[in-house]
Amino acid sequence: MERLNQLNPFSKRESYSKGTVVTYKILTIATWLLSVVVSVYYTFESPSDGHHPRRKIWDQNHVWPTGFSLSPIITSIYWIVLFILQLGYIGHLFSSNLEVVNPACAVGSHFIANNLLHFAFVMLFVRSHFVWAELLLVLNFANLTSLYFRHNAYPRFIHAPAVSGPLAWTFVAIYWNGALMVPHPGSLVARIFANIFVWAILAYGSIFIVLYRDYTMGFALSVLSASLGVAQFERQFIALQWIFAFVIMAVLFVATVVVAVPAWSGRAREAPVADQERAPLLGDN
Repeated sequence: MERLNQLNPFSKRESYSKGTVVTYKILTIATWLLSVVVSVYYTFESPSDGHHPRRKIWDQNHVWPTGFSLSPIITSIYWIVLFILQLGYIGHLFSSNLEVVNPACAVGSHFIANNLLHFAFVMLFVRSHFVWAELLLVLNFANLTSLYFRHNAYPRFIHAPAVSGPLAWTFVAIYWNGALMVPHPGSLVARIFANIFVWAILAYGSIFIVLYRDYTMGFALSVLSASLGVAQFERQFIALQWIFAFVIMAVLFVATVVVAVPAWSGRAREAPVADQERAPLLGDN
């Protein structure tokens, strides 16, 4: 059993050998670059291969407007900031302090899997393989959810770029891509379902804010809700979806501030020992 635990890259460990750390450094940088390059490339270029309709990322967003279409500007800013923060996470792997390196390695396998799944998702999305793209999003959601609940007590500069930021995006992207996957994505029936399912963003974000006091998830989901609201407003002024999206954004943002201000000022309530696994962001240590 111990042997299997050592071979499992996703198993939780207290320390890592020098060889393992070097492996994480190489694979993390390589897969992060792969994720960045494919995202940037297909933002400006469309694929030249395949038989399905081939479009740039945001052309897909505009050609088939849905109840979950997102704002290209806000979502792109979200990803630029996330990629920059992920550089900071990668820097933790090169620290000489074991208390910094070990947490970075602990999330490393999941982060590498996230990069690979994001790469594959983009490759399928721009080629209009929405069903397969949805499957990869669901797999990545399971990967990142497992990461969150197994490694949720690390400093925010590891947690935000490697855990909560990608997880918030993947949750919203499941609806974004899923709306494109269904027949007649712009129909009245599809919009009614979108008006219902959009509230899942509020419910999902509230779980992390209320139960885990995780303001990074709250802030990430509020930004993505703003992206949804702007896109829906631009698409159709007389509609409920953009109103719902902005209400969700406002509620999540206010709740995030309520949780974040005490944490930043050092006045956050100390969690009992039994609750420490439920409070990932009480401080930087």
